[in-house]
Amino acid sequence: MSFHSSLFGMYKVMIMKKVFIVLLAVILLISGCANKEKQASDEASGYEKYSYEFFGAFDTVIQFIGYTRSEDEFEQYVNKAQGRYEELHKMFDKYNDYSGINNIKTINDNAGIQPVIVSQEIIDLILFSKEWYKKTNETFNIALGPVLSIWHDYREEGKSDPEHAAIPTQEELQTAANLTDLDKVIVDEEIKSIFLSEHGMSVDVGAVAKGFATEIVTRELMEAGIKSCIISCGGNVRIIGKPYDGIRNKWGIGIQDPQGNALIPDDEPLDTVYIRDTSLVTSGDYQRFYVVDGNILHHLIDPKTLMPANHFRAVTVMVEDSGIADIMSTAVFLLSYEESNKLVESIEGLEALWIFPDGVIKSTQGMKEVMKSKGASAQ
Repeated sequence: MSFHSSLFGMYKVMIMKKVFIVLLAVILLISGCANKEKQASDEASGYEKYSYEFFGAFDTVIQFIGYTRSEDEFEQYVNKAQGRYEELHKMFDKYNDYSGINNIKTINDNAGIQPVIVSQEIIDLILFSKEWYKKTNETFNIALGPVLSIWHDYREEGKSDPEHAAIPTQEELQTAANLTDLDKVIVDEEIKSIFLSEHGMSVDVGAVAKGFATEIVTRELMEAGIKSCIISCGGNVRIIGKPYDGIRNKWGIGIQDPQGNALIPDDEPLDTVYIRDTSLVTSGDYQRFYVVDGNILHHLIDPKTLMPANHFRAVTVMVEDSGIADIMSTAVFLLSYEESNKLVESIEGLEALWIFPDGVIKSTQGMKEVMKSKGASAQ
């Protein structure tokens, strides 16, 4: 593990009073700004910036950037976080078995056979997903696994053999869609079990697992004492506090341009948002896709049409809870602008930015207030 230290007359008497009041107000304002700057500087005194990243959990790079009083302190936090991410990855994995662990794969393997006793984290994840299935008007559905599995197989085959890339037939997609009733994902909180009541059903938590896990890790790190940190789990960004550099009050996070190249580190972002104590998640058609007859087919599948949604190039959402942000970035992407904007307005604290296929950008008022292009800054 390597850590790197890096991160404002009566008439004459009245006039004099007014001038005095104005001067006093200016002095107080200047004094207040100076006091705030001094307070920020004092608060950050003794803190240094460190960073760390690892790969493996959730099949992505997970990065930490934070300010602590020592490298040893930072190391303790990230060791705790890495271990927790690795545990949660095993629990939420739908592809692999692990000794001594009943996970999402175990649940799917026992569909129509028997309930599976699982950890509290899996119970919480499934209940959380059921709650947000209703809040998104059934747009976000973890029981869509059979449909997503078909698209996954076609995508992998299309990427490995582009000349023979194909699109699933509506017949096979509809057959799979008959096995996506979330009410048949039965949770027994007393004995801590999950049961898929129909053979052939499967749960896919890919649109929530990273965010849900990141929120767990974030809350545990805050309980442990960390005050200033960014966590990026495959692009799911969760922010704790502000940068302890004595200068900034907010972190600057770039929003990727769908027309850009994510593999180029210095590629210019579409915009920058200045935020703290919140989450930022983007869903886009440029992340996982394959091409059939010149048409890009991405991984974000509309549960109504059973096809990739084509309303936007990308959607970025901002809300405190990372699990909610993960879900909402997908749900907002899958709906038309009118529907998704209405959904965003229905969720307290949620802000969004939409990038349309023609390059047009729309955003909520709350998102505009943190965007650099609209005048926001790190102060």
